[in-house]
Amino acid sequence: MTNRNRLALLLSVISLALLWPGLVEPVLTIKATMDLFGVTRELTNETRSVVGAIRSLHDTGNDFVAGLILLFSVLVPLTKAALLVPILALRGSPWSYRLFVFVRAISKWSMADVFAVGMLIALLVAKGTANLSAIAGVGFYYFAAYCLVSNAAFQLLQIERVPASPQA
Repeated sequence: MTNRNRLALLLSVISLALLWPGLVEPVLTIKATMDLFGVTRELTNETRSVVGAIRSLHDTGNDFVAGLILLFSVLVPLTKAALLVPILALRGSPWSYRLFVFVRAISKWSMADVFAVGMLIALLVAKGTANLSAIAGVGFYYFAAYCLVSNAAFQLLQIERVPASPQA
C-alpha cells in the first residue's frame, strides 16, 4: 500500500469519527421572537441534530424528505467509508477499481456538502433578520469537518485500473 493510500485510509477513519457527532450533536438552534406592545415574546426556540431532524420529519409525516436526508446524509457517507476497506484489500484486482468508481459516483450524490452549505446559508439569512436568530451547534462543525476530511481522503486515494482477465 502506498503512503498516499495509507493517508487516505487514516483520513477516512478520522472522517467517520467526525461524522458520528456531526449526526447526533445539535446542528442548529433557531429562535424566533415577536415584539408586541413593547414586549418581546418567543415564538419558537428549536435545536435539532441531523438525526433529530430526520426523526421529527418522519413523526410529522414528511417521510420522503426524512428519507432523502437519511439516504444522502447518513447512508451514502457510511457506505462510502465502508467500501474503502474492500477497495484497499482488493487492490490490484478489477473489483477494487470497480468499487472505487462506484464510490466516486455515489460521492457526487452525497448531501453532506450540500447540507453543510445549506446550514451556513440558513445561519447567514437568520443573522440578517431582526426577529430570527440561528446559532450553529457543535454538530454543524463536526459535520463540516467530516465533509472536508472525507473529500480529502477520496481525493488522495489512488487506485489503478486493472483490466479484467480474459475468460477461457
